[in-house]
Amino acid sequence: MTVERSAPPALVGLDEIRRAAQRVSGVALRTPLLVSDVLSEEVGADVRLKCESLQRAGSFKIRGAYNYVSQLAPAELERGIITYSSGNHAQAVALAARTAGVRAVVVMPTTSPAVKREGAARLGAEIVLEGTTSLERKARAEEISAREGLHIVPPFDHERIIAGQGTVGLEIHEDWPEADTIFVPIGGGGLASGTAAALRRLRPEARIYGVEPAGAASMRAALDAGGPITLPVIDTIADGLAPVRTGDLTYVHARDLLDDVLVVEDPDILRAASLLLFRCKLTVEFSGAATVAALRAVGSELAGRSVVAVLSGGNLDPSVVPDLL
Repeated sequence: MTVERSAPPALVGLDEIRRAAQRVSGVALRTPLLVSDVLSEEVGADVRLKCESLQRAGSFKIRGAYNYVSQLAPAELERGIITYSSGNHAQAVALAARTAGVRAVVVMPTTSPAVKREGAARLGAEIVLEGTTSLERKARAEEISAREGLHIVPPFDHERIIAGQGTVGLEIHEDWPEADTIFVPIGGGGLASGTAAALRRLRPEARIYGVEPAGAASMRAALDAGGPITLPVIDTIADGLAPVRTGDLTYVHARDLLDDVLVVEDPDILRAASLLLFRCKLTVEFSGAATVAALRAVGSELAGRSVVAVLSGGNLDPSVVPDLL
């Protein structure tokens, strides 16, 4: 595999994240940080869950999407917007477009769960299905954008998106400044980048871990190779964590701000989602449950610490519920 290199971009700053928090206030929910007695007892730590699974449109993505869309010029908004997404960013862009009163087109994979396609449609988006990888849907979105003049809202690799997602880290610190160990899922890396950008400034000594599925560990591969690379194949139940390539900007954030990127196996993600549903009474999709899989794998190393697992989304495909049993 060939390493793809570019000039290092600047990291998103705390002031940018604070301005994003002002923009998204009243649109994105301030989600709860819930104590998990089950997980606290299991690992011997004080474990709390940042429930972005309860966010509007079912995931953290509205934070970045709205922060981006709210800064577009009137002429850009008038033409309409388009994005490419496995599902959660599509729904967030649809919601942001509806809030702004503009047209939205979302390009989603042919394999996207029905719950995510229906969610985007319910929010008023026009849905286009294309391929199975992030590169295929990106290419289709760019083709439609060029033909119809729609403005592309990137899913993760942009400073406005990262700043919006960073409001998750801001809320964690405001609600629990003692938190010293944070697990954040990584798909393209926007959420982990933004959360780390906030917490590394507010709680420099905290341990901040990104989490990826073994079958789509693009950030882990990039860190090991010294730069973003394109994975030849992806295979994971965590569809929201499965871009074939991480972003240039998110790679630099992960490299400079995260303590490590941990890789978890699908069976462990499945067990984590089951525990969250049946023991914690939280509906969390596989992508969101990856952080709980990681903290359970770390286990006793967390003893005595103040731990947060970010549950990134709650758009669980109903067809997988029998697997959770």
